[in-house]
Amino acid sequence: MASSTTKKSYHHGDLRATLLTTAMDMLERGESFSIRAVARQAGVSATAPYRHFPDRDALESALAAQGLRDLKADLSRHRELPTTGEELADLGAAYVEFALRRPALFRLMFGNECDHDSEERVQAAADVHELLAAAITGVFPDADPIDLALGGWGLVHGMACLYLDRKLTSPSIDDTIGQVRASFMAVLGVRRDAR
Repeated sequence: MASSTTKKSYHHGDLRATLLTTAMDMLERGESFSIRAVARQAGVSATAPYRHFPDRDALESALAAQGLRDLKADLSRHRELPTTGEELADLGAAYVEFALRRPALFRLMFGNECDHDSEERVQAAADVHELLAAAITGVFPDADPIDLALGGWGLVHGMACLYLDRKLTSPSIDDTIGQVRASFMAVLGVRRDAR
């Protein structure tokens, strides 16, 4: 990762990907960014990004879409679709862990209204929703997957925000994840000692 004073040098290749990587790095370092700042950091002219992003909102929407793809990858990594309440709680814990590991991106993904004109962002969000609905259906085949997914998402998203805003605290990430799992399992009515 380049420091905030190190300018990247862009010579050729995928300019859009370079701009997104640069903007993501700036976001996750806590730097405020504009189209011009991203261009400067990427080592391109101030007008070059406008070929891909007409304004900052479009750039943020592309970052949110990448964040949603990264979230889906995290939720899918090293696990099959859940078949038990405990495995579903693990999925919820992975969601909160993503939020705590990448707080600036998480806030960008969910802090603004979804840009319904961005096909990329709409598709990335739909892919996450589809994964969650499939996870719910695997555990509760007779339940309404949309209602249950919405309730589960509300629980883990709310917990993620409470931890990010320091309304809930925990001595370690492992304790946080344990609390998320326990809360999720309690809501589902799964006994903690059932595992």
